[in-house]
Amino acid sequence: MPNHRLCLSALTLLSALAFTHPTRADVQITKSIRYFAIGGKTASELDQQLSNHGPLMRKTGARHPGATRIKFGGTVTYVERNGKCAVGAANVTLSTRLILPRWTNRRRADKDLAFIWDTLSRDIKRHEERHAEIARNHARAMEKTFLALHPESDCERMQARLDRASADAIVAHDKDQARFDRVESANFNSRLMRLLSYGLKSRPVN
Repeated sequence: MPNHRLCLSALTLLSALAFTHPTRADVQITKSIRYFAIGGKTASELDQQLSNHGPLMRKTGARHPGATRIKFGGTVTYVERNGKCAVGAANVTLSTRLILPRWTNRRRADKDLAFIWDTLSRDIKRHEERHAEIARNHARAMEKTFLALHPESDCERMQARLDRASADAIVAHDKDQARFDRVESANFNSRLMRLLSYGLKSRPVN
């Protein structure tokens, strides 16, 4: 079966150049799941259906059995502190959408093929959930980084510092996501065989 991949959107931060009292808000996180339907009545047909109908990755131009769309956003407000421009509040937002397959012939499939599909689909979902978790961890880290930025002599300099911190945060996020994909890709076949073997041992004997 094809390996899983990730699609990332860029970080968008809106900086409000206002002078208010320092406050802090928790990271606002939303997560949703969208399913795409596939047909097929054999393992090879399922594989082909995933290749034909899975989410399209912009970077590779290929389709994959699952994806996680990630969008960072939020607001940063500046305050005057000891005659300097400082970050008063940082509110990072994160939206994640998991895109997962749904096999329309699942209920009519024979037990062996249904067992294989259930094992694979659970692994696809686990993989995409982990991508969303990585993004959540980075969103919280971003907020802490922004709040810890040292004040600057004026808000233009503060904006430039924030822009650099934002870019660095996205690079770190992308590297973690890519590292996870590399490990998962390298272990995909052995992991799936292990899951199938474990599942076979746990199946009730008719």
